[in-house]
Amino acid sequence: MPPKRGKTIRWVSIFLGLFLLFLLVPVPRFNRPFSTVVTAADGSLLGAHIAEDGQWRFPAPDSLPTKYKAALLSFEDEYFYYHPGVNPWSIIRAFGQNISRGHIVSGGSTISMQVARMAGNAPRTLGNKIWEIFRALRLELSSGKEDILITYAANAPFGGNIVGFETASWHYFERPPRHLTWAESALLAVLPNAPGMLRPGTNSSQLKAKRDRLLKKLFEKGHIDQTELSLSIKEPLPEGARQLPSLAPHLVDYYLKTAKGQNIITTIDPILQSRAAKALQRHSSRMAKNHIRHAGALIAEIETGHVLAYIGNSAPRDGEAGHAVDMIRARRSSGSILKPFLYSAALQDGSILPHTLLADVPTQYQNYAPQNFHRRFDGAVPANEALSRSLNVPFVRLLHQYGGERFLKKISETGITTLNKGYDHYGLSLILGGGEVTLWELAGSYASMARILRHYRLDNSRYRTNDVRPVTLTPQSDSNSELSPYPPVFSAGAAWWTLEAMKSVVRPPEEAGWENFTSQQNIAWKTGTSFGYRDAWSVGVNGRYVVAVWMGNASGEGRSGLLGGTTAGPLMFRLFDLLPNSDWFDLPHDDMKEVQICSKSGYRAGPDCPEKESQLIPSSVKNNLVCPYHKIIHLTPDHRFQTRQSCEPDGDIVSEPWFVLPPLMAWYYSRQHSDYRFLPPRKPGCFITGEKPLDFIYPNPGATIMQPVDLDGEKQKLVFKVVHANPEAKIYWHLDNSYLGQTQNPHEIELDPDEGLHRITVVDEDGNRLIRRFRVVEE
Repeated sequence: MPPKRGKTIRWVSIFLGLFLLFLLVPVPRFNRPFSTVVTAADGSLLGAHIAEDGQWRFPAPDSLPTKYKAALLSFEDEYFYYHPGVNPWSIIRAFGQNISRGHIVSGGSTISMQVARMAGNAPRTLGNKIWEIFRALRLELSSGKEDILITYAANAPFGGNIVGFETASWHYFERPPRHLTWAESALLAVLPNAPGMLRPGTNSSQLKAKRDRLLKKLFEKGHIDQTELSLSIKEPLPEGARQLPSLAPHLVDYYLKTAKGQNIITTIDPILQSRAAKALQRHSSRMAKNHIRHAGALIAEIETGHVLAYIGNSAPRDGEAGHAVDMIRARRSSGSILKPFLYSAALQDGSILPHTLLADVPTQYQNYAPQNFHRRFDGAVPANEALSRSLNVPFVRLLHQYGGERFLKKISETGITTLNKGYDHYGLSLILGGGEVTLWELAGSYASMARILRHYRLDNSRYRTNDVRPVTLTPQSDSNSELSPYPPVFSAGAAWWTLEAMKSVVRPPEEAGWENFTSQQNIAWKTGTSFGYRDAWSVGVNGRYVVAVWMGNASGEGRSGLLGGTTAGPLMFRLFDLLPNSDWFDLPHDDMKEVQICSKSGYRAGPDCPEKESQLIPSSVKNNLVCPYHKIIHLTPDHRFQTRQSCEPDGDIVSEPWFVLPPLMAWYYSRQHSDYRFLPPRKPGCFITGEKPLDFIYPNPGATIMQPVDLDGEKQKLVFKVVHANPEAKIYWHLDNSYLGQTQNPHEIELDPDEGLHRITVVDEDGNRLIRRFRVVEE
């Protein structure tokens, strides 16, 4: 081999060896924990949580603001874009300065070298400086210039436990870096040079002089003009680090658990968040006088599902406990807040029509006897009124009719995941608060119902397949939505009637007369109060927004007066007042069909209904029962008795339609409707068989009755009640085998039965008989 060629091979081998050895130099990496940072939709800071190592270190941004970038390069590394990570002239200049001064005054480090040093955090020695050079060269080989700049800015020290220019921007100036002035950007550029000695509040005059020199340099390089220079030099330095914003502390805590160390950009509107939090705090302070200490509220757009305000709980007062609990995510008893979903589901399949009369009478299913809040019964109530008044008994009966497992499936389809046990676990109390829900999922389910109705008209009577979804805190795209002729959960017709009924709910006293003001808006809303007055709910929707509110005590302590309508409802309306007005939903004509309805009963009109009216009902209704309460009644010519043609010598009878409710329903209904007409008695000797005209009001079938006692411990008597279709009828009472006596309207009798099983029998003058068995127990 020729000597020249051998020498070439040797040098190439040496070069390759050195290059391979160079590749073994580790690339500077930062494995330090980040703070959890939560920002609003406009980039403003909602709150942050310190990193695990006790440092305020925000995650690295995607880019650097122009002003800060120009200031940083002018101060630290003018030739950053021209050197490979090491600037020989800077090192030579620094070496000369250090020799002439007799001590180290400059290290000649480039930004890349500083990144390598910060990653290693080694003492400043000659050996470490050489190692720093190699690592800087390796960094440049593996990373782009912009990435190196961002890495430096995100990890540079800014005094105390403040790390990174974005963290410093919020701590010192309370705003994001892109909104910094030239003077503020210059200050952040010079601060990492000696953060331990020079920082706001410490040696401020030296720090200002350093900043001003950089500003003059920026002027000389043409980055700023003379006016900007003069104004910037006059800007004072911050007095020190400030507290970070804390507009949504519970939201920060949520992301600390689910996205620790990340920078989360949310959909929160910071102005609305602040105003809503203040409104909640004012209302909560008033409620605290009744020891109702906690509240949570959420506001979201219906169209996008974006959450605009998230107030997880009220602020603590006088060392109160429980305010750290996020009540938006907490599982709490639902009260009556699920009733609109049952109403809509029953409408959709034709179990009821909007005004169908529902029975509101004493009811018992085995050992469960639901009661209305006001402890009275109306006998029969239109379905929409039962919803707007939130009557318990009609909805328990409706759930029994519709089917519990079926309703649980429907509820899960709306986005409620917390009711995840079988129906046997909840029973009929499910519709009155027997299960737990969260404010978060309730807001999503109510918004979904409104979204279905809104989009049905916008999409030419088609349904979007993804309209049923939770509300969201991060921007979501609707691009995956498909159109379908089939509703995702509720049909548009059922949703429209449901929201119309909810719009009729009587508003709190302070909202009285709202419909007389043009500035007010239609709001469909529903309240809920859990057993024992532990939870108060209020959720409302208009054409654009959903507002959901919970009030109570995080500990579960109940308080008298803790009612959805009077505690959570007023706050909900205050929050709606913070929002722009919205149009109401359009009637979904294409999902409706016109039918004849009995005006009196709300059922589909039968042949015997005297008064009928046209009504639009959901198209999904196929076979709805015709009115069961109107029948043709045959009367004697003097209208005194019911009769039959065969009972009249001349065959002369009067026939007319009559609204006839079952005896128990009729008795309660007549107390609320003075125009209700009971049937005349049957003509003696004319009828042999027929429907029994009497029924028990109390006791319920198979009832177990606790013997009442007074304050002195003396046993009190039980009051048994019966109703008869004929107001003039006499009823004869028997307990077990003993005759008790007779009654004539009202049919009530006081008894003092012994402990154990009993049978009570009632008989009217025509021989109609009823028997009811019950058990008496003593404490």
